[in-house]
Amino acid sequence: MNVLVVDDSRLARQELRRLLQRHPDVTVVGEAANADEAQLRLTELRPDLLLLDIHMPGRSGFELLADLEDAAPQVVFTTAFDQYAVQAFEVNALDYLLKPVDEQRLAAALAKARTAQPAGPAPDAAEPAAAARELLRETDQVFVKDGERCWFVRLQDVRLLEVADNYTRLHFHDVRPLIPRTLQQLEARLDPAVFFRVNRQQIINLKWVEHIEPWFSSTLKIRLRGGGEVEVSRQQSTRFREALSF
Repeated sequence: MNVLVVDDSRLARQELRRLLQRHPDVTVVGEAANADEAQLRLTELRPDLLLLDIHMPGRSGFELLADLEDAAPQVVFTTAFDQYAVQAFEVNALDYLLKPVDEQRLAAALAKARTAQPAGPAPDAAEPAAAARELLRETDQVFVKDGERCWFVRLQDVRLLEVADNYTRLHFHDVRPLIPRTLQQLEARLDPAVFFRVNRQQIINLKWVEHIEPWFSSTLKIRLRGGGEVEVSRQQSTRFREALSF
């Protein structure tokens, strides 16, 4: 598992490196002292996990995540402040570690990150063809199970998918079941001409869009048929306009 450490304190980065050395499957691929450096490193290195401080010069850790959109890896916050825990989990952080970081708490966070990682594809000479077959069309039906309840639903009836911890909640008809897949895993199998990632936590079916209106800071707000509104992030609002405008 490749990790990027982001903290404005050199000593804090060194301590995290020392603790991470005790995990043979973890490689620190880089460091950053602020959000701008982190954004560059993320683009270059594509780590699996981000150990992220909150208070840094310039943009905060939360502001960095807001600008990363779907390019963000799994995130564990490391901070000296305990008042941001709720906000951290609202942005789907795996864990929230207070400084000085406890070795056992870090080990538990790494275990969560391992569990959340998508399984790698098995080596296969026919892998490109198999990957192409895995793309689901809107007319395809999928089996959904949540607890004791089961459905066989057409993707064209799914209007919204959204993050719920390490699960994804589907919205179709009048039900909202949870399935044990991450939003990123599902996005890889959905037709991008139909399903659009509006922010880090939600994907919508474009054919269920009822109304679009301008929102704050050049973003968009979308209302879906059947109920529900989503706010499109700044970066995805730009992509939405580019992809769907004349």
